[in-house]
Amino acid sequence: MATKVVDLRSDTVTKPSEAMRAAMAAADVEDDILGSDPTARRFEAEMARIMGKEAALFVPSGTMANLISVLVHCDTRGSEAILGDNSHIHVYEHGGISTLGSVHPRIVANNPDGTMDIDKIVAAIRSRDGSLYYPTTRLICLENTQGNCGGKCLSVEYTDKVGEVAKTHGLKLHIDGARIFNASAALGVPVDRLVRAADSVSVGLAKGIGAPVGSVIVGSKAFIHKATILRKTLGGGIRQVGILCAAAEVASATP
Repeated sequence: MATKVVDLRSDTVTKPSEAMRAAMAAADVEDDILGSDPTARRFEAEMARIMGKEAALFVPSGTMANLISVLVHCDTRGSEAILGDNSHIHVYEHGGISTLGSVHPRIVANNPDGTMDIDKIVAAIRSRDGSLYYPTTRLICLENTQGNCGGKCLSVEYTDKVGEVAKTHGLKLHIDGARIFNASAALGVPVDRLVRAADSVSVGLAKGIGAPVGSVIVGSKAFIHKATILRKTLGGGIRQVGILCAAAEVASATP
């Protein structure tokens, strides 16, 4: 008779290890909303370094991480974001970019490998000449790994091409990296290289690396400054959040 059940519903049902629990109990904490939680500051700085970006911000969930990122990039009413039709932001996040951010989704079909055709992305970008009639395209969103396409990994080459499209057209690129560490391991590519073309990335902590709670947003210092304000607006500020960051710190350091 089996004495232990392995739960394969999702990688989100993992339990914190004893090392994580010990780190949480011993965490040096302060008020993070006042910017003075030392464990949170240390963890965010390390995540920014790992991802090759200037700064990072801990948030309670991946949905909030994506919502904040889209809203920072699309901070003018009448903005539009290009999304895959099978993307998590479009399918599973309760339409938050529209209901809370007044951002119009411009949908492009995902291929079975998780990509969107480059020419279809380019065709979806609105001409600024039509701004009297159409939303203004400001952002392209990718997802790596692409969950609804079987967890397919997007290559560096593909992501770089989309990044070049964004740059050429004066747009920003956001990567929903809920499982970006899985993609890094599967492709054998350092995680910072996978997201080099991105202006922002949401990084899942409660999935691929097994921390109990949270996500991190990474980007430029200016981006994170705006993200911090939006986190407060959305109720995502947590006082002694270092307790949660301590567990994620252990998880991110585990080989």
